[in-house]
Amino acid sequence: MLTLVLLAVCLAEAYGCGLPTFPPVVKRVVGGEDVRPHSWPWQISLQYNRNGEWTHTCGGTLISADWVLTAAHCISSSNTYRVGLGKHNLKEDELGSQFIPAAKIIEHENYNIFLSRNDIALIKLQTPVTVSDSVMPACLPEAGFLLPHNAPCYVTGWGRMKTDGPGSEVLQQALLPVVDHTTCSQPDWWSVLATEDMVCAGGDGKVAGCNGDSGGPLNCQSTDASWEVHGVVSFGSGTGCNVHQKPTVFMQISSYTDWISVVS
Repeated sequence: MLTLVLLAVCLAEAYGCGLPTFPPVVKRVVGGEDVRPHSWPWQISLQYNRNGEWTHTCGGTLISADWVLTAAHCISSSNTYRVGLGKHNLKEDELGSQFIPAAKIIEHENYNIFLSRNDIALIKLQTPVTVSDSVMPACLPEAGFLLPHNAPCYVTGWGRMKTDGPGSEVLQQALLPVVDHTTCSQPDWWSVLATEDMVCAGGDGKVAGCNGDSGGPLNCQSTDASWEVHGVVSFGSGTGCNVHQKPTVFMQISSYTDWISVVS
């Protein structure tokens, strides 16, 4: 635990944790949009090998030089995985991008696939990343931290642009205001499916995370203008990506700080 904390502090001091070299251009408007290239340098593309070709399946967050955080439901024991870092357009060769095989994958020991409980996993990279302007670890919140209702956070990923639509080639960002637990757990929202270890965001029926965004980050700006990753995309409505009062649900990272520290 101490080793990971010290490493995170050293990387933060050297590369400005939560302060990208190319700051994201964010607008408090509804709708997804192309991101400024490399403005979310902790965003990764989790890819699996299918018939000799690497295919994007989920997002994730680089949290140290050799560990990535993603969703447990993204992982299949039958697949071989690698992590793409420093990517903007998944279809193009890009200067500074890195692809590193997964050496070890650890799912939360209490992960429940049916109820999406503890839907979180860690990936140990085969070799440490080369930290750069386009690849750097995320800042994470303190244990127990709760985002306030309506906090303006952003989901990022290469997921589908709409229900049953194709995935995006270019990394997208979308404003998803936080929905507090009291609201999200109401019967006409997510009811008992939303637990206190989750954070809900969105639910306006117009924009949400979608297939392919799973495992990716919920990015929220702190009062000092730096960015922290507060969530891991877990689930949304089975009837469509953009459903009123069915916000995107994330595993709340501040509820798993101890687990992350112990496991990694």
